[in-house]
Amino acid sequence: MTPSEIIDAIIDDRSASEVSDAIKDVLFNKSSERIDAMRNSVASQLFGEPSEEEDEEEYDSEEEYEDDYEETQEDQE
Repeated sequence: MTPSEIIDAIIDDRSASEVSDAIKDVLFNKSSERIDAMRNSVASQLFGEPSEEEDEEEYDSEEEYEDDYEETQEDQE
């Protein structure tokens, strides 16, 4: 229902539970739309997702990655 349909339902003296359910549905849909719109930006702020460029710059080749891995393994022993 749209807000104008909800007002018409109140004017037509429909049951309180029907009007209440319609109001809840409208509020749920609006909040769901806003959450979906903000989800990506909030997630990136909270979890600090690195950009792809940072990942590529960190290891230019597989050899550097393997060298770092081997050093880490030696340190653990």
